[in-house]
Amino acid sequence: MAPTPLTTYRLKNQGRRIAQIVKLKPECVEKYKECHARVWPEVLKQIKDSNIEDYSIFHDPTSGTLFASFKYVGYNWAGDMERMRENPKVQEWWKMTDSFQESYVEGAKSSQDGEPAWWKGVEEVFYAP
Repeated sequence: MAPTPLTTYRLKNQGRRIAQIVKLKPECVEKYKECHARVWPEVLKQIKDSNIEDYSIFHDPTSGTLFASFKYVGYNWAGDMERMRENPKVQEWWKMTDSFQESYVEGAKSSQDGEPAWWKGVEEVFYAP
């Protein structure tokens, strides 16, 4: 029997959970909900192609805060986010949705600009799988 060649494979990244916040302008709540009820297919595809899974956005009407939670399962966060920023449909989407928001990050100008980030990262203090 001939020896079998060694197969190289990469284990699936189990993922890193990420949470972020941004402020939703009170006069834009309904518009924001409407556009997210019909997210453009190109944007959804880019999210998936950027190795983002299990993505949710929550809204707290008392504080006006949007809370986003997702799992990043890729191996090159900076590269995946750069590809997302380069997508013309994502740029168009961000231009629309950023107009409904105010960043908590000092100096942030837009989602497109990258750094400083438009959405503020928040620390995970508890997790029970």
